[in-house]
Amino acid sequence: MSRISAPRGVWLPVAAWAVTRAVVLLCVLRVLVLPGPDVTTDVSVIYQGWFDVLKTGTFPLADVTWQYPPAAALAILSPGLLPFLDYAPAFFTLILLTDAVVLTLFLRAGRRPGHRPAGAWVWIAGVALLGPTAYARYDLMVTAVAVAALFAVVRRPRVAGALIAFGALLKIWPALLLTGAAARGRRARALWWSAAGTAAGLTLFFVAAAPGALAFLTFQRDRGTEVESLGALVFHIARQFGWQGQVLLNYGSLEFLGPGVPVAGTVALTLSLAAVGWLFLWRVRARELGPGTLCEAAFTATLLFTTTSRVISPQYMLWLVGLAAVCVTVRACRQTLPAVLVLLATGVTLLEFPVRFADVVASDPKGVALLIVRNGLLVAASLLACRRLWISTRDGGRADDGPRDAAAVVGARKPADGMTAATPGLTAAAAPPRTPAPPAPR
Repeated sequence: MSRISAPRGVWLPVAAWAVTRAVVLLCVLRVLVLPGPDVTTDVSVIYQGWFDVLKTGTFPLADVTWQYPPAAALAILSPGLLPFLDYAPAFFTLILLTDAVVLTLFLRAGRRPGHRPAGAWVWIAGVALLGPTAYARYDLMVTAVAVAALFAVVRRPRVAGALIAFGALLKIWPALLLTGAAARGRRARALWWSAAGTAAGLTLFFVAAAPGALAFLTFQRDRGTEVESLGALVFHIARQFGWQGQVLLNYGSLEFLGPGVPVAGTVALTLSLAAVGWLFLWRVRARELGPGTLCEAAFTATLLFTTTSRVISPQYMLWLVGLAAVCVTVRACRQTLPAVLVLLATGVTLLEFPVRFADVVASDPKGVALLIVRNGLLVAASLLACRRLWISTRDGGRADDGPRDAAAVVGARKPADGMTAATPGLTAAAAPPRTPAPPAPR
């Protein structure tokens, strides 16, 4: 019976993935056309332009829209692996293959002890809800690296560290995956040293290989308040009352320019610093790092920095969808409700961009309402994720969602070597046997 049921459990999500991805492909190939701007121009114009520059052996130093770490060049150059296709179709093909690999990771992880298959469904739904933007940016490749790192961290901490470092050099945010990593123990040392060594080695390689590898630091620093960000809501509302600012294409995105905008940027930076402070306080006060702490902390930290950022581009939702799916896969995690809120926010993002983006740019009430809902969902998800992360490392995490999976409780009592209990996927089978603790005094 098990031999028959297992394929059924696999083929249903695979069929759903195939149907939804066929629709997404039809959208990026312009067979089906959504209202709003063409989201594929980033690939056919911007990425292809960078591709032509990178082939000459230098980074796009003259283009302020190049705001990515040096390993991003590999993603931009990757369509060259398919020389029989034009640049854009080759890019979409590689994204489709990467998407399939991520689905495979979730399906395999979902069949392990201490895991569940629901994470695959979160991934299938999340990418579909974002629509063509998911395939028209390279962020899906970065998310794939992050997901692979989280699933590798228990059994192969060195591989996980290398993947985290590589992901950070693709687009910075995967460095947040280390937020909940243990500081002591053999596996912890393997993770940290692998991440540090890989990051240093790759950075030196890119700096030596081509000029301009670190130019992104200056270009990113000068970005302003993008029209979809949380801080932009102030100016969307202020425009209804005669605010004299305007929306212009600035540093590669549509940003508000005018009175008060620098103050909003400072407030956003302050909120991000406050997020750093809260994460530091959580880490200092955490009593126990359970089997789901690493992925919960990564999800929470990424949520905080996305929500407080001066820029919330639609593709950022892919980061959150991927990490939310990992949290849902690991039974020990208690982030199901924040994950659902992220999925809802992703669906609203499709309506906000590209469908109603003209209304957003014009600060039309319909566009502003969509932004309020989307950003409100992100704020709610961030606060809930923080609360659940805090509780899960203070009292075992039973206050919110009921008792843990039995195997997860065994894994969370006492780390075997300072690392395994802080990582997703630890089960009774993976942990050495322990003597039961005596009952607590009443």
